[in-house]
Amino acid sequence: MSGAAGPTILVVEDDPFQRQAVEQYLAMQGLQVATAGDGASCRAAVEAAMPDVVLLDVGLPGGEDGFALARWLRGRSQQVGIIMLTAAGDLVDRVVGLESGADDYIPKPFEPRELLARIKAVLRRSGGVAGGGTAPATESQRPALPADCIPVGAALLHVTRRVLILPDGSEDPLTPSEFALLRLLTQHPNRPLQRDWLLEATSEREEPEAFDRAIDLRIMRLRRKVERNPARPEAIRTVRGVGYMFVPPGG
Repeated sequence: MSGAAGPTILVVEDDPFQRQAVEQYLAMQGLQVATAGDGASCRAAVEAAMPDVVLLDVGLPGGEDGFALARWLRGRSQQVGIIMLTAAGDLVDRVVGLESGADDYIPKPFEPRELLARIKAVLRRSGGVAGGGTAPATESQRPALPADCIPVGAALLHVTRRVLILPDGSEDPLTPSEFALLRLLTQHPNRPLQRDWLLEATSEREEPEAFDRAIDLRIMRLRRKVERNPARPEAIRTVRGVGYMFVPPGG
């Protein structure tokens, strides 16, 4: 749980040196850090106290990899932040990690400051709580919406500033491609939009992400930011055989 001493982070890493290095660095940043070296010890730590964020290595001993643990964690809590640590830069691993319930991934080797920035971003999205804490503000608790704000799931899209305003009032910047996709979806509510058309309409020619799975990856990232339960999306829905559809609050 979050507390005066800072949010809690569980580092699941089988390499003792890397595990200790990450633990020491995060502790110096005011975070409460617990560690685990395999799937069994990870499960035991989570059973004892749900952390705010889990740093989850993909390759673990004992027959249970990080993907399986990510699915188990997401099944226990929709608020716990999950960041996959992987030595593989392969796109397939990234996609599998995100589809397993992870909020983010970071390839090894990584800079400690980048890891800290990723942790802070995930904490902002989750409201800084996992197993307990204050629940995010409900729709009825929000002030009157500015004209350039659009409700999207649990968040608000600020069109002028191109950011998401999260339930706790914090802001989550959008990449140009994420903003273009979300803006296009909100301009066509309750209308199924084809994946190919979405890709063509929101990708620049020089953009390296413009490949077949680009839209799916962006949709997964957006769902992590705006959906109350990304595993059961309500705002950005999949239309089988077509693509995706934005459904405003209230349908």
